[in-house]
Amino acid sequence: MSIWKRKPLSQLLEEASESEKGLKKTLTAPGLVALGVGAIIGAGLFSITGLAASTNAGPAITISFMVAAFGCIFAGLCYAEFSSMIPVAGSAYTYSFATMGEFVAWIIGWDLVLEYAVAAATVSISWSRYLGKFLGGYGIHIDDAYMLSPFEGGVINLPAVLIVIVMSLVLMRGTRESAFVNGIIVLLKVTVVLVFIAVGWQYIRPENYTPYIPKNTGTFGEFGFSGIIRAAAIVFFAYIGFDAVSTAAQEAKNPKRDMPIGILLSLGICTVLYVLFAHVLTGVVNYQAFAGKDGIAPVAIAVEAMGPMGVNGMITPAYPWLNNAILLAILGGYVSVILVMLMGQSRVFFSMSKDGLMPKVFSEVHSKFRTPAKNNLLFMIIVSLFAAFVPARVVGEMTSIGTLFAFILVCIGVLIMRKKMPDAPRSFRTPFVPFVPIAGVLVCLFMMVFLPLDTWIRLIVWMMIGFDLYLFYGMKNSILNKGNFSLNSFKVVAGSGLGMVLALIVVAFVHHMDPELEDNFLFYFSLIFAALHAMIYAYSYKKSR
Repeated sequence: MSIWKRKPLSQLLEEASESEKGLKKTLTAPGLVALGVGAIIGAGLFSITGLAASTNAGPAITISFMVAAFGCIFAGLCYAEFSSMIPVAGSAYTYSFATMGEFVAWIIGWDLVLEYAVAAATVSISWSRYLGKFLGGYGIHIDDAYMLSPFEGGVINLPAVLIVIVMSLVLMRGTRESAFVNGIIVLLKVTVVLVFIAVGWQYIRPENYTPYIPKNTGTFGEFGFSGIIRAAAIVFFAYIGFDAVSTAAQEAKNPKRDMPIGILLSLGICTVLYVLFAHVLTGVVNYQAFAGKDGIAPVAIAVEAMGPMGVNGMITPAYPWLNNAILLAILGGYVSVILVMLMGQSRVFFSMSKDGLMPKVFSEVHSKFRTPAKNNLLFMIIVSLFAAFVPARVVGEMTSIGTLFAFILVCIGVLIMRKKMPDAPRSFRTPFVPFVPIAGVLVCLFMMVFLPLDTWIRLIVWMMIGFDLYLFYGMKNSILNKGNFSLNSFKVVAGSGLGMVLALIVVAFVHHMDPELEDNFLFYFSLIFAALHAMIYAYSYKKSR
């Protein structure tokens, strides 16, 4: 048996039809669009935008959103074709399994687990900061020690942990209830976005756009052209919404028709809103105001600047009631974002478990709620830990690099599927193939290159942990290959692991050479981690000969 063995399309379609034994089919096209909009709006607009503007792009953050959307459109078209062909839970994991085989599917599935975990953590951290702002408007103040991670001068981000726990418990009860709540919140959230744009447009100060593209500081990624592209890569995770839609394919009533609609329509709506919102955000207040710990809650800063300026230079908010109203809506809107991220994450793990690549317990469906409750419980713990102890910048960038990597594999998968299965039924076909998927690969890879090297180190370390699990558990319990692999398959996996070791060493050394960075812990950790895994993979490679 081979690690390149693909899961037959007929088997995937058969799994999709087993609604009685699997997950409930409750979602329609409007529900899927709401699911996508619920995931997209919030994560980018309300959280990481301020940080990316203040440290990378300045007012040109609007260009960054356009660049991100450009790559996202290509990937979205590829996702739409796959989701219409393969209506099974698992997103890019499932698509990769059908086109590139089990080993690549494992890689992308493991990447998606990280992507959704850190995305949910990022949004919950931002939710925590907005909660502090909202309560502060009523004279209630929470000590920063319980609002920040230890790396930001705090002890634990307690509100972020609590919201993750609550949303996980909601998911355990079932997607019907989750989708209904999400639909209500999305309507409220979109309304608030439109109000913010309409009201803020009146108080845009042209001087805040000068310079529109701040001059590069001399450091790669800090303003200038490199800053715009780095910002595009950082905020890219905000477009994860349509990816989350595809993970719900097995729970859609008519996936072949509804999935492409849900993916593309939610992407189109949110791209327009992103650009308009970012334009207003950086127009009513100077981008430098978003630096610091409050940068994760930029809307609160912008709303305070919506009003006439007096002769003393002080701004009097024109609509004082609007501040708390918007903060309240953002808090509610974030709930749906966290919910969708947690749902997408658990469904990917669900699919991997059904294939034997993860313990069977994670694909067990609750007898009453018909949801993977144990799966939800596991990720409630994992995401809570991320939210409690990891800084927002780190989890945000990790989400972006994981998302970009997933999109690249989906685009490649369309090319392979067109060649291997040209006559397979498709209710939606990606136009202009091979141009669209190739452009998707190039644009996403281009943005990945501009992300900080410490983000690459964390991604490589996570992927190496995944190699360990596949080598010592997944290959032994694979249902498709019945646990029987050729020696050459073990050699390929071990050899790929050694390649990851080399990549980790190179990236760690290049990162360490920057005199402005204090990365001794990350540097030595990387070297020790690489040395241990070099021995593990070398032993496995030798054993397979």
